[in-house]
Amino acid sequence: MTMVAGGVPPAVEVSRLCRTFRSGSEEITALRDVSFRIDQGQVVGLLGENGAGKTTLTKILATLLLPTSGTVRLFGKDITRQVREARSEIGVVFGGDRGLYGRLSGRDNVRFFAVLAGVDRRRVRSRVEAVLEEVGLQDVAGRRVETYSRGMRQRLHIAIGVVAEPRLLLLDEPTVGLDPVEAERLRAAIARLRSGGVCVLLTSHYLLDIERLADQVMVLSKGELIANLPVAEFVGLAGFAATVQLRGTGQAPAGDAFASADVEVDSIQAKDESWIVKLKVRRWDGRSFALLAGALKGSTVTDVDVAPVRLEDVYTDLSAQLAATAASQDSATMDGATLDSARG
Repeated sequence: MTMVAGGVPPAVEVSRLCRTFRSGSEEITALRDVSFRIDQGQVVGLLGENGAGKTTLTKILATLLLPTSGTVRLFGKDITRQVREARSEIGVVFGGDRGLYGRLSGRDNVRFFAVLAGVDRRRVRSRVEAVLEEVGLQDVAGRRVETYSRGMRQRLHIAIGVVAEPRLLLLDEPTVGLDPVEAERLRAAIARLRSGGVCVLLTSHYLLDIERLADQVMVLSKGELIANLPVAEFVGLAGFAATVQLRGTGQAPAGDAFASADVEVDSIQAKDESWIVKLKVRRWDGRSFALLAGALKGSTVTDVDVAPVRLEDVYTDLSAQLAATAASQDSATMDGATLDSARG
């Protein structure tokens, strides 16, 4: 078991985790040789296409599924041999409309689940009020849940998930279906949990959730962990810091005017008396600005738009590369089968 400074175990330590399922005579591998660790107090974003193994991994960490092989420890506790102790460290939030009692108030829902979770009866009232305050629902806690908006229900799920003071919170798609205002409220609630020392594993298709909240990004693809990096390093995989779009009139600047190791010309479009130049800059600072100013000397620029690289840009590019690799492998397999058939 790995220990960090001061003899404190990681919040999550996964070693060579595999999980297979049987479908008739076929064996399906959902997770293959997955290893990683999450330190206490971290927020980690888990990304991957549908079928990548995210839900399987989350269910194993939640002690709802057993590994086929490999080990999983939560705060040093083996989930297969110390199930009860490991489970006491976890809060799980799958969200949605299920799991809540619509005719009860928000406060009564949290109180009910607090008792089920084993919160000391002398502390139930104070814990319920504390978590309702934490997720911003105290003013509406007396209302029936059936009157709540979707975003309010999501925040109520989080209140229920943390009422027993877990040290690890598993969040699955917390902002799905929410309007921008409610989504931002929910992100703020999650951020407050992190500031309180709760470790969070966040699964989301909304890259803004990961970008705003996570310290680390993990990417699963076909059951394998293909990336595990701090957010800044993951964004750095793009190879550029920002995209710059320039619009102007008159003669369009020549592509070689931007020749530099720090600038890559994406496209130059000219039509009638106007033009658009799209660039990628490896860094956006005074030097890059001076280089562009020099390249555009004599040109009439009417608009400049600078967009810093986003997590979504990197993930989209990575997904495209994986899809192209898979297609290439499928093609190679098909070609080999055809060749074998021809030889037969």
